[in-house]
Formats: sequence, C-alpha cells, structure tokens
Amino acid sequence: MYGCETWSMAKGDENKIDVFQSRCLRQILRVKWSDRITNSKVLETARMKTMSGIIRKRRWKYIGHILRKEADSDCITALTWAPEGNRRQGRPKTTWRRMVEKERMTTGWRSWQHARTIALNRDEWRKSVEALCATWREVVRQQVI
Repeated sequence: MYGCETWSMAKGDENKIDVFQSRCLRQILRVKWSDRITNSKVLETARMKTMSGIIRKRRWKYIGHILRKEADSDCITALTWAPEGNRRQGRPKTTWRRMVEKERMTTGWRSWQHARTIALNRDEWRKSVEALCATWREVVRQQVI
C-alpha cells in the first residue's frame, strides 16, 4: 500500500485488488466456497473496508494536502496543467490526473479552485472525502445502469 495515493487505477485494477483481498480474508477466516457467504459479509466479519475504497480515501486525503499548498507550488501546477498538442491515435492511457479529474467531476466539484476552497477548511474536506468514499460504489453503479 506504500505510495498507493499515486497509483492510476482503472475499474479492472480496483476489482483485482478487491478480489485478492476477499480471497485472502476468506483464507484467514477459514471460509469455504461451499459456505456461500458474500464478500460483504466477509468484510463485515473482519471489520474491514475494501482496499479500493481505502486507496481512494488516501488519494483524496493526499489531494487535499496538495490543494492546501501555496498557489505557485509545483504540485498544484502539475494537478491543473493542461498539456498542448495531440496524442497518437488509439485509446488514451489512464493517467492519474485523468482518473482524479473524472472522480472530481462525479463529486460535483466544478473546478480545482472550488475543491481548493473546500480543502482549506480541513474539517469540511474530511467530511467531503468521507462522503465521496462512502457513496462511490453507488455513484458508479448508477452510471452503469
């Protein structure tokens, strides 16, 4: 989990991490496949959250740290910078910045400046991040349906 704040993850990557976590927890708790226990019950028994949710929460806590820096900081420049030119033909790579932009748009934060005003108040930012991570699965499910 070291440095997971900077991982760029697609849905498939999140799924693989969650599957690995469930498999390990089932072995630790000695849950057999024939017991027909759901992954959510296994997580509840272990008193854990999904790894993808933990990673997302750590990522947004890190972004809050970046947004509280001075406006001329290199970190903020990298976060808000829009490169010029065109990419090669084909499917664009999932970069960390694009992934974070997509998550920001789903939360309703119109711009990085809007997110920065929220991040300056640490208590409000923590509540926003908690709400984002708690409802993320439901938001993704609604978009798929």
